[in-house]
Amino acid sequence: MIKADAIEQAANQIMSNAAIDIPEDYESGIRDMINIEKGDLSAFVLEAMLENWQAARDDRRPMCADSGLPRYYVKAGNNAQIEGGFVELEHRVRRATAQATHDIPLRPNRVHPISRQDNNNNVGMNAPEIEYSFEPDVDWLDITTVHKGGLFGTDYRMLFPGDGIDGIKRFFLDVLLAFGKRGLACQPAIVGVGLGGSKDTSMVLGKQAACLRPVGSRHPDPEIASLEDELKKLGNKTGLGAMGFQGTSTVVDCQIEVGYTHTGGMPMSVHCFCLSSRRATARLHANGEVAYRTDPKWFTPYMRRNTVGWDGGAALAGAAE
Repeated sequence: MIKADAIEQAANQIMSNAAIDIPEDYESGIRDMINIEKGDLSAFVLEAMLENWQAARDDRRPMCADSGLPRYYVKAGNNAQIEGGFVELEHRVRRATAQATHDIPLRPNRVHPISRQDNNNNVGMNAPEIEYSFEPDVDWLDITTVHKGGLFGTDYRMLFPGDGIDGIKRFFLDVLLAFGKRGLACQPAIVGVGLGGSKDTSMVLGKQAACLRPVGSRHPDPEIASLEDELKKLGNKTGLGAMGFQGTSTVVDCQIEVGYTHTGGMPMSVHCFCLSSRRATARLHANGEVAYRTDPKWFTPYMRRNTVGWDGGAALAGAAE
């Protein structure tokens, strides 16, 4: 059985990991951009980002003053047993959020939308958000925290089948140009795209794509993977570089997740994970073992299953990231 105390300790640790330690895949993506960036100011910003991350690691302080809105993604093995159940799990991650806000420290960003009451701990009604997915035939528990900004960097449009790939590209560029020129996203960013589903599903998939897939991963559907590559290249031809300066460093990577949708529509959302791409994961086992990593491994073959039943993933063997 996975102990409640272990859940709280792990949640507290990943809050610190996410706030301070930049994921290796994202940092590698930035280093690759520095090698090809020709804009002087944009290149300067990229170099400054690397220096800032190293300072954060050395001082064990958050890499960005705005620690965003901490949230959680929980992947539970179908055979996992949790002390106190999921209600206790949620209680423990809320406690960990409040404690980490005080100890790291994180900026207490969560306020009541009308009264602006601030509990000074990033906890309140429907905060922090906790999203769930499940995995067959295992008994571990994955807890991932993401610190994503809660103001801008996200947009939605209802496209139609006739808009096709050209419509997807047009909206993608509309978002990047609007955000870049108005300072509504901190680029270079991992850009997540949600295609299909209902409107809310499209938004969820896009945010998960931006926040939970490592730089360099590709969708197992070759057509989607090809579109990811194409949108990344297109996004870096806008003339906007790091933090909006002239250059070619807008998109570190583009990740797309899809859901089957209504025959008459093609919902699309675009999400920019800011240049402080903050995520961290802990896997808890019943024997008390806890392993930490930065790749959430969220999108498994089971999550992307395209059939009524589940055959163990034979058709998608090896597709889990």
